[in-house]
Amino acid sequence: MPDGRAIESRATIELPYPRVRDVLRADALSIFHRATKVAEERSGEGVAALSVNLAGIEMTRDIIVTVRGIREDPAAGDERPVVTSLDLEWKAADSPGFFPTMKAELRISPESSSRTEVMLVGTYKPPMGILGSAIDAVVGRLAEASVHGFVAAVVEQIGLEPHDG
Repeated sequence: MPDGRAIESRATIELPYPRVRDVLRADALSIFHRATKVAEERSGEGVAALSVNLAGIEMTRDIIVTVRGIREDPAAGDERPVVTSLDLEWKAADSPGFFPTMKAELRISPESSSRTEVMLVGTYKPPMGILGSAIDAVVGRLAEASVHGFVAAVVEQIGLEPHDG
């Protein structure tokens, strides 16, 4: 989405890469739903609520999260031999033309044998054309805050998944 605004967030989790990869491959939507306090599941889509606190005002919007695909790619260098990427898209559940849409990749890669990096890299498109671009300073802060919160919550939910060892 070349006309969108780039956005990125990253976090690490104290679990080995294969475990994090397996949890996400098994049921990424459930992780995302719990991470965003989801109320409903639909075929291939999830309705979620992203909340951000901006200057003491809590703002919540229901969104539809779609996982477009999952792939594993070799990464550059020997330190991180594989990157698993989940292609995501989200938009407002109601009146999507009035809220930003996001296309992103959630990438996971090993940091060490017991630690995994989770990174979301994407672009969002401000709503309402020129008018949306004019208010992008506010929308941009909301988008950044919601992406950072989403990544942190995803990492937390992965850590709560039952596992051996």
